[in-house]
Amino acid sequence: MALVFTISLLPHIVRRFITIISSTGFECRRLGQDEASSQDKHEQWMSVHGRTYIDDVEKEKRSNIFADNAAYVEKFNSQENRSFTLKTNSYADLTDNEFMNAHTGGKYRRSNRSSSSQFDSSFISDSITNVPSSIDWRQKGAVSPIREQLQCGSCWAFASAEAVESLTKIRTGKAYILSVQQLLDCATQNPNSRGCGGGNPEDAFDYLISNGGITTESNYPYKAKDGSCDRKRASQIAARISDYKYVPENNENALLQAVAKQPVTAFVNSEGKEFRLYSSGVFTGSCGTTLDHVVLIVGYGQAEDGTKYWVIKNSWGEQWGEKGYMRIQRNSGPAQGKCGIAMSASYPIA
Repeated sequence: MALVFTISLLPHIVRRFITIISSTGFECRRLGQDEASSQDKHEQWMSVHGRTYIDDVEKEKRSNIFADNAAYVEKFNSQENRSFTLKTNSYADLTDNEFMNAHTGGKYRRSNRSSSSQFDSSFISDSITNVPSSIDWRQKGAVSPIREQLQCGSCWAFASAEAVESLTKIRTGKAYILSVQQLLDCATQNPNSRGCGGGNPEDAFDYLISNGGITTESNYPYKAKDGSCDRKRASQIAARISDYKYVPENNENALLQAVAKQPVTAFVNSEGKEFRLYSSGVFTGSCGTTLDHVVLIVGYGQAEDGTKYWVIKNSWGEQWGEKGYMRIQRNSGPAQGKCGIAMSASYPIA
C-alpha cells in the first residue's frame, strides 16, 4: 500500500522538481541579463565620454560604481512630482567622496569675512521692487562660455575670473576669456589658497588688485595643475578691478539686488549624488550648508509652476546640468538659501 502511494506521487514530485529547476534557471538568466545590460550601459557611457581605464581591475571597479549611480538615477527619475531630473553624466563612475576631492575646491573662511569691512550695506535698505522680476546675463552677452576645471580644485579661480569677465563686458563692452591658471599660480599670498588644492574669491580679487589686473586665457592657458607664477605673462593685463564687495550674508533679497547689477560669485554645498548628477529643471534636492564649491550666479527667474530660482554657472563642463548651468531654488525657506547659496557671495568692482 505504501509503495502504491509513493508511486502515485511521483508525477507530482517530478513536476515540482522541474518547476524549481526552471524557475531557478530563469532567475539565473535574468540576473545574467541584468549584469550584461549594466555592463553594456557602462561600455556605451565610456564611448560617449571617451573614458578608458588602466586595467581590467580598475574597469570592473568603475563599472560597479557606475551601475550604482545609474540605478540611483533611474529610481530618482521614475518618481513623480520631481522638479528636476538626473543623468549619468561624465562623473557617473565616481563615488561621492572621489568627486568631491577632485572637482570642487572652495575654501570658505568665515572668521575673515565676519571682520571684513568689505560688506556692501547699501543692499540692506534697498527695496527688491527696484530690481527686475528676472534677469539672465547670458542673454545680454555678459557671460563667457562654459569651461571645465577637470581634476583640479579650481572652482574658486574659475568663478572669480568669470566674474571679472562679466563685469568687464558690462562696463566696457569688451569680451575676454581670462586666465584661470594665472590665479592658480599667482594668487597664493594666503596659505588657504593652494591652487588646485582650493581657494576662495577673496584671495583671487585681492591678488588682482595688487597685480593690477589679469591676463587672457590665450596668453596664460589653463593646465588643470599647479605651476609657478609666470610674472611676465601675468603682467600683460587685459582686465582690471579696483575693489570687491561681499553681499550681506544669509540675505537672498540682497543677493537678488546684487545679481540684478552683475554676475556674482557664491559658495555652495555640492555634496551628494543629486547635485553631482543634476540634469535639468529647478534643483530642490538634498544638500547642506557646508560650503565646499564656488559658482557664478548669472541670473534669476521663476519657473512655470511658480518656483523661483537662481541660474548658476558651474565649471564642470557643458555635459553637466543644463549645458553647464543649474537652476537652483530661490527663497527655499532657510536664510542661508538652498545649498547655502546666500551665505558667502561677492563680486568685483571696476
